[in-house]
Amino acid sequence: MPGEPAFEMVLEGDLDDALVVGMAELGVGGLTTVDYCATNMESTPIGHVRSRNLPDLTPFSDGVPRQPMRLYSLDGTGVSVLVSEVFLPVWVAEPLADALIETATDQGVEEITVLNGSQFPHRESEHAVYHVATDEYRDRHFGGEDPELPPMAGGFFDGVISELLVRGLEGEAPSVGVLVTPTHPPGPDLDAALRFLDALETIYGLEVDETELRERAAETKRYYEELAQRMQALREEETPYLGRDFPEDRMYM
Repeated sequence: MPGEPAFEMVLEGDLDDALVVGMAELGVGGLTTVDYCATNMESTPIGHVRSRNLPDLTPFSDGVPRQPMRLYSLDGTGVSVLVSEVFLPVWVAEPLADALIETATDQGVEEITVLNGSQFPHRESEHAVYHVATDEYRDRHFGGEDPELPPMAGGFFDGVISELLVRGLEGEAPSVGVLVTPTHPPGPDLDAALRFLDALETIYGLEVDETELRERAAETKRYYEELAQRMQALREEETPYLGRDFPEDRMYM
């Protein structure tokens, strides 16, 4: 019989004062953000997270495999990032939180920031980044009367985010903050990732060239707009009389 799922932080270097976590989720906004930072800033690989008793997933590019959950230090910023390309079911949240908190505490990490792209009802004017944070984190970054990243009005978290926040509330973890922005299917929401990059600049002063990501966002938007137009054209071909006006035929009335 397989054992219980477990995670181990395998470090080849030291974590910084702040750890930013991006995980595979709907829209992958947070994951895209931390991966973009690791790729487009001066960064140093410092380890990975090893899982046990879970199905493996091994991403690769150009024939080269890579660890699915990787740790980088963003050089000279005081920030490390966890890039997690694995979809994590809710029932593995506790052992993963255990591993993260134990290692973060041993390494002297002061705070953990989780990037969470989420689908929730919103207006166009609400395309912003909101925060949910423990007291210490909130006082450190959002202590003013009108914070640049406003508080999230209400709701709840489950999974890894919930575990980290509860441990933070109970003083068992470094201070924890969650940055939340709305995401939209289909495909990766690169606009959400751009909003997260701006938020990390606000909180940590990160400076990263967004040009490539903005170009990818524009290309993705064009692709889905063209796809929607093609799908509409196909629907019209399948129902050629839909929406057309014809003389009224009373022959069988």
